[in-house]
Amino acid sequence: MTVSVREVAEDAGVSVGTVSNVLNRPEKVSPATVSRVQASIARLGFVRNDAARQLRAGRSRTIGLVVLDIRNPFFAEIARGAEERADENGLSVLVANSDEKQQREARHLDLFEEQRVTGVLVTPVSESLPRLAQMQERGTPIVLVDRESHDERMASVAVDDVEGGRVAMEHLLSVGRRRIAFVGGPVALRQVADRLSGAQAAAAEEGAGVEFISTSALTVEEGRRAGRQILARNRADRPDAVFAANDLLALGVLQSLVMTGDARVPEDIALIGYDDIDFAAAAVIPLSSVRQPAAPIGSTAVELLLRSIDDPDGDYERNVRFRPELIVRASTAG
Repeated sequence: MTVSVREVAEDAGVSVGTVSNVLNRPEKVSPATVSRVQASIARLGFVRNDAARQLRAGRSRTIGLVVLDIRNPFFAEIARGAEERADENGLSVLVANSDEKQQREARHLDLFEEQRVTGVLVTPVSESLPRLAQMQERGTPIVLVDRESHDERMASVAVDDVEGGRVAMEHLLSVGRRRIAFVGGPVALRQVADRLSGAQAAAAEEGAGVEFISTSALTVEEGRRAGRQILARNRADRPDAVFAANDLLALGVLQSLVMTGDARVPEDIALIGYDDIDFAAAAVIPLSSVRQPAAPIGSTAVELLLRSIDDPDGDYERNVRFRPELIVRASTAG
């Protein structure tokens, strides 16, 4: 059975208010009384209801983080960075997975708001952000993660994905590839659309085209499907390079190509991904990728959230943009 504050007070021979002071403001209580109350707490096995206390105070000591796909190591690394920065400030991070579905995202946001979290970090599924704006207006600070904000009232931390797409395409062009396919989707995700846009712009400047191979998700399974689709063509009709919208897709494409042995990487098809997750370097053919600083993105998002709470009208950068970095490995360097 749960032991109440009143039972602790009766056991220690003090008032409920004294027990509350021992728990929250021990400096207001004599050392002897503190010792007596602590002894009763230990003897009875009392555990304070910290969640209820925090809600009565108006705010919990937790931050909500909603990511597109927790299976993607990129988002796991973002969560790690956020958690480390939050821990430095006595806060915890609760991670929720939208699975790239708006309804799931909405349910997580509703729950976080009901729990009165300190704030919410979110990689939104869609371009429409009224739900987030409404939450912020009701007092829950919001920081967009891996997505730029076009609302000066809402902070964001992101990488320049248009530039990242350009960097990947320029690299493929520099190693002599001209029949280049972009594998990714859904394009409703801003990150995918921006990476494709940057790639198309770089290709157009060199008189090259970009074939778009659509996927329903940014997963290894969808990458394998795209790889099988490429291999089903005559050799002359295949692309000589693939730029995948993230590393999971790229690894799936690589698996299809390697398992059949019908196309060599990079001799026949050069391959580059995006994010530079740990598995990219560990692949059977190490994968070239465009690196995003995942952990710093997470920690910076928490920092912006805390600043927006402590100094909402302060003069500081609310929209932080990191630059992508090209990492060249064997999948394009043959």
